[in-house]
Amino acid sequence: MDNGFVEQNPEAIYQNVLASVKQCLEEFEKTGHAREQIAAIGISNQRETFVIWDKAGKPLYNAVVWQCKRSVEICESLKQQGLGEKINHKTGLLIDPYFSGTKLMWLAQNQETVKQALAKGEAYFGTIDTWLLYKLTGGQSYATDYTNASRTLLFNLHALNWDQELIGLFGLNGIQLPEIKPSSALYGKTTLEGLLDHAIPVTGMIGDSHAAAFGEGCFETGTAKATLGTGCSILMNIGDKPLPSKNGMVTTICWSMEDRVDYAYEGVIVSCGATIEWLKNELALFSNSTDTEAMAKAVDDNAGVYLVPAFSGLGSPHWDMERRASITGMSFGTTKNHIVRAALESIPYQIKDVIVAMEKDAGISLKELNTDGGMTKNAFLVQFLATLLGKPVSLIGMPDVSALGAAYMAGLKAGVYSDLSQLSSFSTATRQVQPEVENHHCSAGYTGWTATIKNYKAS
Repeated sequence: MDNGFVEQNPEAIYQNVLASVKQCLEEFEKTGHAREQIAAIGISNQRETFVIWDKAGKPLYNAVVWQCKRSVEICESLKQQGLGEKINHKTGLLIDPYFSGTKLMWLAQNQETVKQALAKGEAYFGTIDTWLLYKLTGGQSYATDYTNASRTLLFNLHALNWDQELIGLFGLNGIQLPEIKPSSALYGKTTLEGLLDHAIPVTGMIGDSHAAAFGEGCFETGTAKATLGTGCSILMNIGDKPLPSKNGMVTTICWSMEDRVDYAYEGVIVSCGATIEWLKNELALFSNSTDTEAMAKAVDDNAGVYLVPAFSGLGSPHWDMERRASITGMSFGTTKNHIVRAALESIPYQIKDVIVAMEKDAGISLKELNTDGGMTKNAFLVQFLATLLGKPVSLIGMPDVSALGAAYMAGLKAGVYSDLSQLSSFSTATRQVQPEVENHHCSAGYTGWTATIKNYKAS
């Protein structure tokens, strides 16, 4: 990362995927299975990261990562042109660097190779699912699914296709865009670069947060999940219509099959586990992230210390991308345990902000929150979250539920699973954490958090 620029080598991404698949296949065989038993492939990916390549399949630039902030000025320009309402209505999204479209505009304006390819109609855009599919099929398949398309600022949420008006407004005429399909569909066939002795179908493609929602069984209106990783994505299924949000949520595709499309509200928290990694790597407050649970429990409360993890701005429902991270309320009595606890508490506080906004938009009360991701291993965090929400928090035992969701999607199209009712019969939650009946630290802490957020905005 340099001055807000975050990039990756697209060829390295592809080679890393192949190396991981090779390792998985070896482990698969060690358990007594054969590669011939594999019926289909599902792909789950981080959604907003994208690649631009030429007619020959060669990347024109590095993959531009979701965290990249290079298009802040472009976003401000679009807002000043009064395009916010139009873009929100068409795409369900807000004008923000988080989504792919404005960073694609930046490349078209600032990178000569991209500019020239665009003029010739030879600039091929794809999120990472599309890039992997294109490479795995030797350029034979160029497609994406509704969930990934819905994160680009180029997709019309109502018509379920690329929006030509927005493409023109963004100065992207001539861009090549992939065919859009439901998440569970036939995308092509691959031998995984010879790792398999015969080609098998790719029958599932779905963005990681959506895949997690599907893997956790968010099949009905009002069910929700939170993936606690580097950032945090909270998705609530809102049914078969793309309802607009009035409280800072984005409206997106939840998941889709050939005969059904479910929509969702999403709250995006920019920094979750990344905050803990920063405390470890930059401040050296602990040597291992697993130490944070004991450190947080070593103090009775946060003693008025708040860490607002706006390292790349604040996401939902605040959408204050100019804000920077801060630690407030410290005194000489403040210890590193207080700072660690404040960092951990910032995660449930941000989730609470999102859930409150979702409940207002949807007009319903959350029954329970399904959670997954690496941060759910922290018992202090999960208990604090359940108590703060006043709702049970369910944890899934699967270490990567996004992979499970992609497998479900692929299996449905391939006939491995019959229908949603069969998937619903699979038990995913391994543990449910109940809220503590009396914990005044949570409610008082959240009041202080809310004041800290508002006071900064007012300054």
